Amino acid sequence: MFQPNNQLSIHTKPLAIQDSTALVPVDQNDSIAMDGTQNGAFCKAESAVYNSKKLQDDLKMLGLKIKRHEDNIKSLKTKKNKVDDAILDKQVSLGKYHSSSVPKTENEDLSHIKSEEETVEHIIKHEKSAAGILFQLKTRLGSQPYNLPLTKDVLGIVATLGKVDDENLSRLLSEYLGMGKMLTVVCKTYDGVKALETYDKEGSINKSSGLHGLGASIGRPLDGRFGVICLDTLTPYVGEFVADDPQRRLDLLKPRLPGGESPPGFVGFAVNLINVDAMHLYCLTTNGHGLRETLFYFLFSRLQVYRTREDMLRALPFLSDGALSLDGGMIRSGIFQLGYREDVDVKFPKSSGTSNIPMDYYETENQLKEMKWEVERLLEDIQREQALLDHAKFNFGIKKQEFVKFLADSSRYATQR
Repeated sequence: MFQPNNQLSIHTKPLAIQDSTALVPVDQNDSIAMDGTQNGAFCKAESAVYNSKKLQDDLKMLGLKIKRHEDNIKSLKTKKNKVDDAILDKQVSLGKYHSSSVPKTENEDLSHIKSEEETVEHIIKHEKSAAGILFQLKTRLGSQPYNLPLTKDVLGIVATLGKVDDENLSRLLSEYLGMGKMLTVVCKTYDGVKALETYDKEGSINKSSGLHGLGASIGRPLDGRFGVICLDTLTPYVGEFVADDPQRRLDLLKPRLPGGESPPGFVGFAVNLINVDAMHLYCLTTNGHGLRETLFYFLFSRLQVYRTREDMLRALPFLSDGALSLDGGMIRSGIFQLGYREDVDVKFPKSSGTSNIPMDYYETENQLKEMKWEVERLLEDIQREQALLDHAKFNFGIKKQEFVKFLADSSRYATQR
């Protein structure tokens, strides 16, 4: 009886141990938590990989931007250097022409020089005018006053920007414009106009700055109004130019009688009777227009010039913008100007006579002007690319700091685990 019981106890004890092991209860929540932890760790790892790749891609993109802007700057500087060299060559070419032409001027009529000096002297006599102040500055400084930051955009005064072959015609054109327009300051851009006069918060003129300040500094306070013409705001002539004309005269449609011939005594259009310095024939405005098709077309439009009053009056049906006659007749804006001629002291100076100047001289002047204009554009492009480069480098620095911080945070997280 004891023996079987003893055997039973031997068999049941291991069985009890086996059963207790197999039946240990497992909490379902613990299992879910374990899976969640694993999933969370996996998500964090996946997010870290994504963020790392994104930061690296951003750095790569910014690096490519930096290289692109650096390459652009390098290319623009190379172009500028080439244009600078070409400008130097053109200047040497023109310098050779001037040096070779010096002996020829000894026997030439130098009355044009006296005429220019007289024009300047008369301008300076208008002490309290903007034109008078500018030329007084020129006299005192010994150079063009237009090199000053305030007046660097000023081309000059209407009276000094054109010349006329005949003194009588010069007086007529000057009288037609009137003293106010003859003394008008000419600027290339509207920024130049704004620099000449500034205002306080109440809208009053600030007399300590602008041209008012310059006048006060030399003891010539600016008095009254003064006119300023901005070339960029003028509507230029739209049309062709006279072919092979070094002065780039406008190819205006001439008045024609029924038979096809011009009216008797027709001399030409006033805008084409002005001689413009070669340096002002091309590329003065932002859109590349010269003085004739902007300033002088604005001032004279299609004003016609005739030999006599009788010729002018016979041509009345053909006058769209008035007319002048060399014997003193004048029709301005449909109004007949009668009486004696008005004496205008400030007039266009006499031309120097440039018939001996070869055609390629003007072409070279034109090319030189265009090259200088191109250099200005290249400098603007370089400044713009430099600004973009600086911005890209700044963003690269910020993104690099983010990446370094990300790597440091990732390293600490890995160490903690």
